Amino acid sequence: MHTEHEFRKGMLLAIAAYTMWGFAPLYFKLLAEVPATDILLHRVLWSFVFTAMLMTLIGGFDKLKQLLRNPRQLGVLLITSVLIAGNWLLFIWAVNNDHMLDASLGYYINPLFNVLLGMIFLGERLRRLQWLAVALAAAGVAVQLISFGSIPVVSLALAGSFGIYGLLRKKVKVDAKTGLLVETAILMPVALGYLMMTLGSASHSMLVNDWQLNLLLMAAGIVTTAPLLCFAGAAVRIPLSLLGFIQYIGPSIMFILAVTLYKEPFDIEKAITFGFIWTALAIFSLDMLRRRG
Repeated sequence: MHTEHEFRKGMLLAIAAYTMWGFAPLYFKLLAEVPATDILLHRVLWSFVFTAMLMTLIGGFDKLKQLLRNPRQLGVLLITSVLIAGNWLLFIWAVNNDHMLDASLGYYINPLFNVLLGMIFLGERLRRLQWLAVALAAAGVAVQLISFGSIPVVSLALAGSFGIYGLLRKKVKVDAKTGLLVETAILMPVALGYLMMTLGSASHSMLVNDWQLNLLLMAAGIVTTAPLLCFAGAAVRIPLSLLGFIQYIGPSIMFILAVTLYKEPFDIEKAITFGFIWTALAIFSLDMLRRRG
C-alpha cells in the first residue's frame, strides 16, 4: 500500500508540520504588543484568504460543493470552528503572557487525552500499559492540585479543546483544506466585523500600523495553514501510531524555547507534573512500539 517514496514523503511532511508548530511561539512573540484577540481575528481572516488562494491554485472546490450540500457535516464544522478558535486564542495568550511551558505541557497531555476520548466516544479498548499511562498523567495533575493547590488550567484546556477538535474532525471526514476553509469562513463575519469596526479606534488597526506589523499579521495565515496542510499530507501517508510519536517534536521545541530563550521558571511544581507526563508518554510510546513490533 505505502511505497517507500510515499512513506518518506509522509515522514518529512510530519516532521515539517510539528517543527513548524513547535517554533510557532517565536512568531507570536513578535506580535506581543498586539492583544491576543486581535491576533486571533487576523489569524482567522488571513487563513481564510490563504486557503482560498491555495484552493484556487491547486483545486478542491468540488469537495467544497459536496460539503455545502451536507448540513450535518456543516453543523459539526460549526462546532469545530469555535473549538479551534478557542484553542488558538488560548495558545496565543499563553505564549505572550509567559505561559509557554503550560502550552508545551498541554500538547504533551494531548495524545493521552486522545486515547481517553477514543475510549469514551469511539468504543476503543485501552490496553494495560495505556491505562497505566493515562493514570500517571492524571496523577501528575492530581499531585499539582493537592500539593500546590493549582490546576494546570491552560494545559488542560489546550489539550481538551484540541483533542475534541480532532475527534470531531475525524468523525466528519473532511479533508484539511476544505475543513479549514469552511471553519475560517464561519468565523470570518465575526473577525471582519470586529476589525472593520475598530479600524479607526484600535491601537493596532491596519490603517495605522507600520507595514512590517501589517505583514506580520497577514503572515498569520501562512503560519496557521502551512503546518496543517503538511500534517494532512502526512496523515494519509504514514500510520497514525507513527504520527503519534512525531507529534512530541512540537511541545519539545516549545519546552526548550520556554526554558532557554524566554527564561520561564521551571520550578519544582512544573518539574513534578512534567515528570509524570513524560513518564506516561514513555510508557505510552513503549506500548505502541510493542504493538507494532
